[in-house]
Amino acid sequence: MAPTTSNPQPGLRHRMQHLVYGFFTAQTLHVAARLRIPDLLADGKADVAALAEATDTHAPSLRRLLRALVFLEVLEEPEPGIFVLTEQGELLRSDAIGSMRELVLLLSGPESWAAWGQLEHSVRTGEVAWEHAHGQSCFAYLAANPRRQAAFNAAMAEGSRAFVPTLLSAYDFSDLETVVDVGGGSGDLLAGVLAAHPRLRGTVFDTPDGVADAARTLAAQGVADRCEVRAGDFFRSVPSGADAYLLKSVLHDWDDDQCVAVLHTVHRATRPDSRILLVESVMPPTVSTSPSVAQVVMNDLNMMVCHGGRERTVAEFRELLRAAGFQLESVAPCPAPSVMCVLEATPVPVPNGTQP
Repeated sequence: MAPTTSNPQPGLRHRMQHLVYGFFTAQTLHVAARLRIPDLLADGKADVAALAEATDTHAPSLRRLLRALVFLEVLEEPEPGIFVLTEQGELLRSDAIGSMRELVLLLSGPESWAAWGQLEHSVRTGEVAWEHAHGQSCFAYLAANPRRQAAFNAAMAEGSRAFVPTLLSAYDFSDLETVVDVGGGSGDLLAGVLAAHPRLRGTVFDTPDGVADAARTLAAQGVADRCEVRAGDFFRSVPSGADAYLLKSVLHDWDDDQCVAVLHTVHRATRPDSRILLVESVMPPTVSTSPSVAQVVMNDLNMMVCHGGRERTVAEFRELLRAAGFQLESVAPCPAPSVMCVLEATPVPVPNGTQP
């Protein structure tokens, strides 16, 4: 290819430089969250010396980090060496409603960092970068490392709590009496749905590690009397006979064959009048540069790197459902800025003793 004969526009170089520096931003936020700087500033302003003492860090180096956080609009510096938390920075507080602290720690932690360093391996081979970097699947790694499992659970719970109002805006649960949250983890999502619908009863179903905190969550939300916790393997069985089966951000973790296997399991548990609710990001048929599409596209890469899963188009979800004996009935986008949709499907009757 012949070299270009003119210099690129300065704006293009600046844009590319911003993209290249992306990992600087991720690690800056990660260290801020690790040091709990937003928590330390929750009650007001503090100087560098006080923050360094509280975080056991080198004060001159910490100030350099804090200046970067000002640029990222996490902090403000109203006078030299004095820092306060911004509204955006509140999202990194551990006790904030809608906190994203655990997500920052999960996605920019050393394990994910190592896996993303092997992105090229996934692109060249189709293999899962996490397994190449760590020698085992992400879920096996978590099961063998309780601290990381707890961190993963905390990040998922954090996201579920924040997502409850969005889900309730997108889907009406009022005509249901029973719902099973398949892969429901800590129970935060189902607890929020039950709290909004006093007639509804539910079951949180996940692996033993996944539901470790579910009973505590349900009790704290005041819905423990209407919800049971069940542990198991959704590749083998799920609780049967519910009005609806809710699967949020489950299928994107898995390849197509594994997704069909999970959906087959759910199909065996359904009644003829049951429904299945897939809550997933939906990949558009063609990609634009809008922020919502960017989130789906980049998370699709994260699924490829960490799990071997993917984000899918409506047509691809329809085909997965069809292969498992379901018919897609509707797709309800969640209110913006969410990129999630609720895909509702119903079971198609199949002859006895056969797989759909």
